[in-house]
This record gives sequence, structure tokens and C-alpha cells, in this order.
Amino acid sequence: MSDTTDRLAEQIQRHCEVLYPPEVAAECTQRIMDLIQNSALHQNGSSLAALSEKDVLLISYGNSIESVGEAPLQTLQRFLDDWLPEISHLHILPFFPFSSDDGFSVIDYLMIDPALGRWEDIRRLGKSRALMFDFVLNHISRESVWFADFVANHPPGKDYFIELPEDTDVSQVVRPRSQPLLAPIYTRRGVRHVWATFSPDQIDLNYGNPEVLLAMVRIFIIYLEQGASLMRLDAVAFLWKQLGTQCIHLPQTHEVVKLLRTLSEYLRPGSLIITETNVPHQENLSYFGDGDEAHLVYQFTLPPLILYTMNRGNADLLTNWAQSLAPPPPGCIFLNFTASHDGIGLRALEGILPNHEVSSLIEAMQQFGGYVSMRANPDGTDSPYEINITYFDAMMGTRRGPDQWQVDRFLCAQTLMLVLQGLPAFYIHSLLGTPNDQRGVEVTGRLRSINRKRWSLQELIPLLEKTATPQSQVHHELRRRIGLRQSLPAFSPEAPQKVYDLDSHLFIVQRGEGEDMVICVFNVAPQDVALSLVKLLHSDTLGAVDLLTRQHHAASKELELMPYQCMWLMPVEDDTTYL
Repeated sequence: MSDTTDRLAEQIQRHCEVLYPPEVAAECTQRIMDLIQNSALHQNGSSLAALSEKDVLLISYGNSIESVGEAPLQTLQRFLDDWLPEISHLHILPFFPFSSDDGFSVIDYLMIDPALGRWEDIRRLGKSRALMFDFVLNHISRESVWFADFVANHPPGKDYFIELPEDTDVSQVVRPRSQPLLAPIYTRRGVRHVWATFSPDQIDLNYGNPEVLLAMVRIFIIYLEQGASLMRLDAVAFLWKQLGTQCIHLPQTHEVVKLLRTLSEYLRPGSLIITETNVPHQENLSYFGDGDEAHLVYQFTLPPLILYTMNRGNADLLTNWAQSLAPPPPGCIFLNFTASHDGIGLRALEGILPNHEVSSLIEAMQQFGGYVSMRANPDGTDSPYEINITYFDAMMGTRRGPDQWQVDRFLCAQTLMLVLQGLPAFYIHSLLGTPNDQRGVEVTGRLRSINRKRWSLQELIPLLEKTATPQSQVHHELRRRIGLRQSLPAFSPEAPQKVYDLDSHLFIVQRGEGEDMVICVFNVAPQDVALSLVKLLHSDTLGAVDLLTRQHHAASKELELMPYQCMWLMPVEDDTTYL
């Protein structure tokens, strides 16, 4: 082996020794090295470009937009080419055959769901944009071949899952759901109880068995070969199980993340690992490690905190939180978002928002047609886990009820997310102004379906072409703001960020420095707000240009922000005109 592969083998060995006894770790290392050396990417992986201000991620199901007689993945590509060419990165939610949870109960990791299309369609989507794949590594469908092996007591699957006596004390285990942790399964050996963190259809894999790790590493490498530039580690916080602990964020879990980063950086330099850990903020940050785990972590605090800010018309909490944020380790950034295929998670507000305020926010969302999902606590009680509602309809009003500002409030919320330090991500329904899909909830019986509408292309296009529809207003204005962001170095993911505290109704953030500096001001209230430009710029010799409107503001005058107005201010000499 070359010096490079020798070093790689040593690094993989160190990862494996955290997980398994020395002799097992040595064998595991050799077999991983064999997988690497047999990969088409071995010594041939091209390096990917670093993220910049031009990069914006779209989150979409393969069938979020459908057209009669066409594979949904092909429809998605056609829609993106025609209506969202600004998108540089695409997260296609699980596109494998599945048995439940809209894709996250995977039956076959290496097959494309025939209802969506073929691998060729995935590769074609990746020709003009970077792709994020879901690596659903914590659990697998009970309809999978591996679990069929378990039921029949056949290798290899018979040893791929965690079987425990029914009366095992699992009260310490942190749960994201309210149903029992151990699912009863009828097998040839009688009823067995297996570990199922999320649902009885999603059976957790046993990474204590190195064969499971090796099988999943093989799949991980194949995803890189198929064009994944970003790999999303779904529900990774629950990966390693050890009775007597909370079975979340265990050291072995972090080591698996480090191992996958090592593999991705060697096989596809520039590819990125992102961890999906919907937990309190400090726990979420732990997946940066020392700059050796995830390249990106979801900023899970943003969706509920921006929602709270807009619902209350007060930016104080958001301002204080943003000012307290420590910068990520070098080479690591936040993935900023307001909405995703899941609900608006509430765990990230723990320690930030009092319980009575969370309850009040939930009541407001229920008034706007939303629901709340619960999770089980160790003491046997349940507590709110997420709000189920589209982010567009979550902006229907304030704590006082619905009002006329829904579109403006929504655009303000999305634009606020767009300017923060990190990589911005839009759920496709946020770029389409999609309302609550109550019909979807009725059909599926699942609360999350409210935010997973499947648009007919023939229904959607006329709504986008008209000027007076909410869908058109939202879509075209967000595209315009995305395009403007892509032209400004101040919005590079790693450009400096400074948050100001000048008014309870305003959220103010400065991005960049010197000539590139842009100060973004957001009125989060349903009334006009005035702001002294001299106070903001600390100078009476400078004026500013609002890049969103191209309007020049003299330093001698106060800024007047209408309800939910956003300004991107670039300081200029006071007598400068902007063309």
C-alpha cells in the first residue's frame, strides 16, 4: 500500500478500535479497506468545490410535484430547470422502496422506488446540481430482506437487530415517539421483542455487530459512487445502544460519524457529511466534534424560534440567542432552514423558551390548522415533540389570530433565514407557498402529511404564472432574493456575522466586513417601526442603499420599516446615488 492508503488504514483502525475489541477492529479495518480499494472512486474521486454565497439547498421528495404519464423524478428535474434554476444543491428525500414514513422505512437501500423513476434519473438530476442523499442508517423496514432473515432465523439478518426480553427496563432510553420501544415480532422462534426507536415498522440496526457496520459502509460508498455530494445521516443520534444509558449521543455514535467522514473525504474530496439530530441546541452542536465529525449540522433552533418571533412580533429572544452563538469549528457550518418534510421540532427550544410559551405557541398553530405530535419521557409522561403545519400557514397571523400579513410575514421569515451565517435550505413547499394539506392527513392518518402535499404540475404552473396568487407572490419574490444573495460575497457561508440589539421589533444582522458589508434589518412586527440610520451605522457621514429595493437612504433620515419589511443595507457615502 502507498503512504496515503497506509495512513487511511491507520485512521480507520483507530475508529474501529473505539467500537470493537482489537482483533475485531483489525478485521473490520481490513474489510473496509477492501471496500475502498474496490470502489470506482478509489484514487479517482474528483474534488468538489467549496460552498459559497452562490449555494442554496432545496429539500424535496421525489414526487412533491407530479405530472401524468411522467416519472416524478423527471418531472422534478423539469420543474427545477424551468422554475428554480437558482438552486445549486438538491436534497432528494428517500427515493428507495419503503413501507412507511414516506420513505424513511427503507426496504432496499440500493433500489430506486419504481414509482419515482430509476438511478439514471438520479444521476441526471446530479448533472446540473449537487445532490444530498439520505443515509437512513439507524433503522430499516420490517419488510426488508434483512428483517425477513431475522424472522426466519437465517444469516446474515438474524444477527442484525437487537432482541431483548419483553420485561427489559428501557425507561432510561431517550424517546422521540410515544409508543413502546420494544416491538413484538412473530418469528419462527415465537414472539420476539426488538428495538424500534421510531415505529414498529422501523427496526433499529445492531451496530454492536461489526457485520452491520460493514454492510452499511458498503452502501455508503455506493451512494458516493452514484453521485452524492452531501450525505445526510438520518436519526444518527440514536445509532449505538447500551442499556443503562440514555442511548443517545453515545461515544460510539460519534465515532461512526467520524469514520464516515474519513471515508467520504478520501473517496470524494469535498463531499460533506450532515447530521440530522433534532435535539436541544448544545447536544446538536456536539456533532461538529472537534471539526472532525459533521461538516454541517441542522440549525434546529431556527424553525421554532423564528416562528415564535413572528408570532409574538418581538425579536428579543431571537436576538439574544443569535448573539450567543459560538462560531462552528473551522471547516464546519450550520445548515439553516425554517421548514422540512418533518414538523417544526420543539426540542431545540428546551432551555430557551419557557414551557408556558411553548404551550401558547402550540395553541396559536392549532388555531391556524396545525397539530402537535408527542414524545415519551422517561417518567412515563408525554411532552410536545413537534408542531405539524406548513410554514406558510404557520405565518397566517400572530398570537391575536389571523390577519392580512401572511405573505409579508412569511417572506420576512424566509429572508431572515436566508441571510444567516451558513448554508440556506428551503423546503420545496416554502418556495411554493403551499398551504396545509388537510386532505393528506385525512387520507394517510399521519399528522406529518399536512406538510407533504403532492402538487400536480398542471395545477401548480397556473398558480405560479398568475400574479395575484400567494404561490406566485412567494415563489417569484424568494427567487429574486435568492438571486441577489448569490451576487453578494457578504453572504458566503463563513463570512463574519454580527447581531445588533437596537429595537424589540427588529432583528438586525450584519454579514461581511469592509466594502462587502451588508446590514440586514427585519421588522418582525405588524406595525411600522422607525430606526435611526446614524445609530445603526455609527456615523453621520454615511448613508445606505437598500439592495432589495435599490432605494437610497440618507444618513440624516430615519428608516421607516413597514410591517414585516426587510432591508439589506449597504453603507455608502451620504451623497452617493445608486443606479
